[in-house]
Amino acid sequence: MSDVLLRVPTRMLLTCALVGLLTIPASAEPTQAPLRYNSVKNDREALLLRRLWGIDAVHVRSTASGSLVQFSYRVVNADKAKILNSKDATPYLVDEQHGLALQVPVMEQVGQLRQVAAPQNGRDYWMAFSNKGKYLKPGNHVTLIVGNLRISGLVVE
Repeated sequence: MSDVLLRVPTRMLLTCALVGLLTIPASAEPTQAPLRYNSVKNDREALLLRRLWGIDAVHVRSTASGSLVQFSYRVVNADKAKILNSKDATPYLVDEQHGLALQVPVMEQVGQLRQVAAPQNGRDYWMAFSNKGKYLKPGNHVTLIVGNLRISGLVVE
């Protein structure tokens, strides 16, 4: 008898929850995703990167057990983002605290660990920097320098 009494309230509760979910009005306009990403300080900085350099979804992540640091981004304006994929521009990732500059390694069979094809809108691109001594760790602040592009205050994830 007590088993039946426990089932009825549970069923009622589930039914009420489902009815409540179905009656929640859908928003007329989809909400826009926030511009902020983990490696960028704030929304203003993210908007600035989008307007000046044609990129968003910026991330700086420690990978390969900390021996590489990957900078990734999405292109929203291919003309403005050309400098990031330029073969002529040498990219550096500089640790703001110690002044240590990391470079993109060149592998014998693979070449540079970065993408240099002409950028296309809506595609994601990346470049990896050697962190052999594992000096950069998650939480460190870095500056990316590629040609005349300089993005400071990025946080390693």
